[in-house]
Amino acid sequence: MGGKIQAPEKELRFTRSGQAVIFWMAAAVLVAGGVTILATAYYRDINPRVPHGAWAVVPFAFAGLMVQTAARLTKHAYLILTPLGIEIFPFFRPADGMRLVTWQEIQGAEVDEGMKRLTLHHDAGKTSGIHLSL
Repeated sequence: MGGKIQAPEKELRFTRSGQAVIFWMAAAVLVAGGVTILATAYYRDINPRVPHGAWAVVPFAFAGLMVQTAARLTKHAYLILTPLGIEIFPFFRPADGMRLVTWQEIQGAEVDEGMKRLTLHHDAGKTSGIHLSL
């Protein structure tokens, strides 16, 4: 797997950027929650039942994880269509779990109506294949 790509202009890369939108939105909501906690902590001397400002660390920490996940989903490739076939990269440990499905192995491909799932069929009877969420 090491080495340079022979002809990078002949490959088509797909990322999980559609799935990253959820994580970007969750990060924005968590940051808003942290800012709200900080803003209400200003009035703690008036109402002691208001949470301490240090509690804002919790949503900010989770927001940081969401931003990191969203950036990874947006940046890294999930599917790469090359002259050899389709390279499939899992989310966790992509270097170890990468799978190459050559064009000779694929008898057919279809996408569901909602454009959410790609199915690669290995035989004409459509009894074996790979389902990929898009």
